[in-house]
Amino acid sequence: MCFNTRAGALIGALLIAMPVAAWPELSHSQEAGASSETRVGLKRRVAVGRFSNSTPYGRLLLSPGEADPVATQASDMLTNALVGSGHFFVFERGDLQALSAERLLSDADTQRLVGVDALLLGSITQLGRRNEGKQGFLNSQRRQAVNATVEIRLVDIRTGRVFFTASGAGEATTETGEVAGFGTRAGYDSTLNDRAINAAIADTMTQVINQLQQRAWFTDILRVSGDNVFVSGGPSQGLSAGDRFRVETPGEVITSAQSGLPITLPGSQVAEIELVGFFGETPETEGAVARVVQGSLPQNIAGLRVVEIR
Repeated sequence: MCFNTRAGALIGALLIAMPVAAWPELSHSQEAGASSETRVGLKRRVAVGRFSNSTPYGRLLLSPGEADPVATQASDMLTNALVGSGHFFVFERGDLQALSAERLLSDADTQRLVGVDALLLGSITQLGRRNEGKQGFLNSQRRQAVNATVEIRLVDIRTGRVFFTASGAGEATTETGEVAGFGTRAGYDSTLNDRAINAAIADTMTQVINQLQQRAWFTDILRVSGDNVFVSGGPSQGLSAGDRFRVETPGEVITSAQSGLPITLPGSQVAEIELVGFFGETPETEGAVARVVQGSLPQNIAGLRVVEIR
């Protein structure tokens, strides 16, 4: 009876001293499930430009001109996060040389690169590790933690102006413990760096999505045939039958003497259209069929913009 009591006490101490590593993973999966229920709105076109590693980590052994693997990894993580969010069309900009070489080998010589609404530039500004632990008479605990900070800025590709910056922080930890010689031991865990950077990038996604969706979504008119108005975009961009948009003339662009930046004057609304159907097989070739419900379209549709109604 005494032996059973001591064994139970020892097992209880083991359970208390050794944290369950699966608990943080469960929390992340719950957050992922909640985010997947978010309604996808009208998609913007974005591209990831330069992404650098501003910390000493991983750079000390690099040769001059050699690519930083940490920066490349962070750029890939950011691209995956943008695509996975379902809010953007993401275009390649980091490997344009390889992309251009491939286009020369293809039959699509007449195709050109698609312009984007915003360019994302970023940097890892903090990446630090700390080890913590406690040593008792019969038990010991060790905790490794990595903190990362990522800075991202959004650039207007038409003017080069930085119109938004976002900062994200992430942390990844692992814990081990022993009681009376029983338990687990762990050495240096290099995956903590990857998880911390990924968490920091994920922390910026909500800010980036909210900022880009504050900018009005717009598209162009492809052709007018009778009562049908054909415009670019389809269901993959968040469009649905019954959506209404205003059609406006392009505003005049004037250079401001105060800032030196071009300022586009508001265009004039000429009509309002409603989507009634869609065509196209891929997200890049999708289009919508619309009808004019208010106003009228001019004979010359060049330059007209179809703008989201807010």
